[in-house]
Amino acid sequence: MTNLICASCGKKYPTNYKGYKCDTCGGLLELRFDAKFPMEKIKKRKPTMWRYREAIPIESDENIVSFDEGFTPLLPIVINKITVLVKQDHLFQSGSYKDRGASVLLSHVKEMGVSEIVEDSSGNAGAAIAMYSAKAEVKCEIFVSDETSPAKVSQIAAYGAKIRKIHGSRENVAEAVIPETKEKYYASHCYNPYFFHGTKTFAYEISEQLGWKTPDTVILPVGNGTLLIGAYVGFNDLLKARIVKKIPKFVAVQASNCSPIAKMFFHYSERLPNTKTTQTVAEGIAITKPVRAKQIVDIVRKSGGTFITVEEEEILRALHVYSKKGYYMEPTAAATMAGVQKYVDKMKTNELIVSTITGHGLKHAEKN
Repeated sequence: MTNLICASCGKKYPTNYKGYKCDTCGGLLELRFDAKFPMEKIKKRKPTMWRYREAIPIESDENIVSFDEGFTPLLPIVINKITVLVKQDHLFQSGSYKDRGASVLLSHVKEMGVSEIVEDSSGNAGAAIAMYSAKAEVKCEIFVSDETSPAKVSQIAAYGAKIRKIHGSRENVAEAVIPETKEKYYASHCYNPYFFHGTKTFAYEISEQLGWKTPDTVILPVGNGTLLIGAYVGFNDLLKARIVKKIPKFVAVQASNCSPIAKMFFHYSERLPNTKTTQTVAEGIAITKPVRAKQIVDIVRKSGGTFITVEEEEILRALHVYSKKGYYMEPTAAATMAGVQKYVDKMKTNELIVSTITGHGLKHAEKN
């Protein structure tokens, strides 16, 4: 049976619960769902993320909101004589991997009969939510910082979403949206577990593209951790179904200028540090107070992984280097590639490494 459950107190909720956290203790919600993988059916379906239909928690096919997204290429890139497989998730309809989560979340919104939603974002999640809202014919308002990339704001507006610009930090934006959630459904890519049951398809696709195997190491950017958490859920689904034999090692990349979870990890702390952060070109991971920080640390630690932080000059260098190789990415994605470079440079064993380009360069053309 599919249901929502509070990760803190264990209280259960039906899937049509419209709150964004536990109404008893304020804890974060998780989704309990048994993913199934009928291999013969999967092989015959179109190469989209919805080929894993029985592993995605949407009850009726008629509620699926999709652009036939997914199954992005997994391309080899040679870094310091080491071949790394890089998933091209910047090729999604809205230009970022966030389409994975938005497709499932808006399908859930449609299934519940919700007619109006709100979301806060640094840009990419807002664009993805706005795009799928347009397809689902759901009213949508996106809260963004007044410092958000103009290209991303223009994209959100083009989909017909209402934009609310908030002065200040990404945390100010997150705080500003909360009063609106009393009347409107909060389609949050951070709080809502349905989003992670979209981003988990990243793991399914990698496994299938590798012949239903698990890579040794997965290197991902972490701000709110929506891709890392989703990928962990996905590989865990595959492990439970006995399709793969292990969970990969997760390596999380943060910008040195804004690396609260890395500090939490290396200091063996249960709480986010109360430290100042400075501006970074990698705005997609510039999150000073991620709500699922402890969950992210637990995943990385449990998998035997680690955190890598990258300086601004390393991000900009990676942006330049990979553009010259034909990969046009936004700075947040370049931060990931800079992290991959640092990991490979120190690698002592032969590993099958998978990473990803999370967002297209056109998202942030003024800084590329």
